[in-house]
Amino acid sequence: MQALNREAYLNYITDTYARTHFKAKGYTIPDRVRMSCGQTSTKKAIGECWSSEASEDKHCEIFIAPRLSKSFDVIDTLIHELCHATVGNKAGHGAIFKKCANAVGLEGKMTSAGAGAELKAIIENWIAEAGEYPHATLLSSNRKKQGTRMLKCVCSHCGYQVYTSKKWIELAKPTCPDADCEAFGWDMSVNLTDD
Repeated sequence: MQALNREAYLNYITDTYARTHFKAKGYTIPDRVRMSCGQTSTKKAIGECWSSEASEDKHCEIFIAPRLSKSFDVIDTLIHELCHATVGNKAGHGAIFKKCANAVGLEGKMTSAGAGAELKAIIENWIAEAGEYPHATLLSSNRKKQGTRMLKCVCSHCGYQVYTSKKWIELAKPTCPDADCEAFGWDMSVNLTDD
């Protein structure tokens, strides 16, 4: 088999193996599903399935976190997310999802269900035939932390808002330009909230 990129690999595994496996268990993976290596919406998630309703062209969108690189872990996560695509995201990890997940060989707590012994052997065979997932673990980001955090300052009397940095607040708190606030005896302080 020719070398594949990550997306082609995920599609190959789905189209060549997973669709047949799901069908044998009584489930049909939707035709309109895309798979990709990509950041999930939370740091904790290793995979994520976005509903077709969230996609402009009505495709389910599956993302496998770039911190996963072992072929087995990637395919195991892919199968979990394909269960979501198959039964619909509205099912969450409830009874409908569980029935599908158990049928295709996932076990354990449904929010983190993974391959049971039988499915593990099946996945290992797929990898032996298809080859390894063409990806190296993406290590934690070396991006510089944001240095300036703008703070929202709100007048406690009239609601006037201004954004400034902590540096300037430590020097002097902003004052409200509304003369009525002073007339009511407002002490020119502000309420600080992160926004």
